[in-house]
Amino acid sequence: MDAVTPAVLVLSGPAARDEVPGLCDDVCELLAVTGAGVVVCDVAGLGPPGLAAVDLLARLELAARRAGGRIRLRDPDPALRSLLRFVGLHLQVEGEIEEREPALGVQEEVEPGQPAV
Repeated sequence: MDAVTPAVLVLSGPAARDEVPGLCDDVCELLAVTGAGVVVCDVAGLGPPGLAAVDLLARLELAARRAGGRIRLRDPDPALRSLLRFVGLHLQVEGEIEEREPALGVQEEVEPGQPAV
């Protein structure tokens, strides 16, 4: 594995609450080892989407951000994606273009004599 290849963490079955801290540690360790800045979380085997899955993914994303990286989802169930959007958790999905926040009316270049907008 080289520095540009993200590591993959396979999540299977509903994770018990006591497993979550260990999975967060795994994400941080994978970020440190690879240096890629992203850990791909394969969620195809995660089980039926529910708030436990949302909580797990939110905690993994928080741990990754604290370690200077992000998580990216691989093969999320459409219902899980809908649930994540519903609760306002915007996670990057493998194969999708990363969405960026729109500019907030900031004009980057102003011609001499023109007022800034």
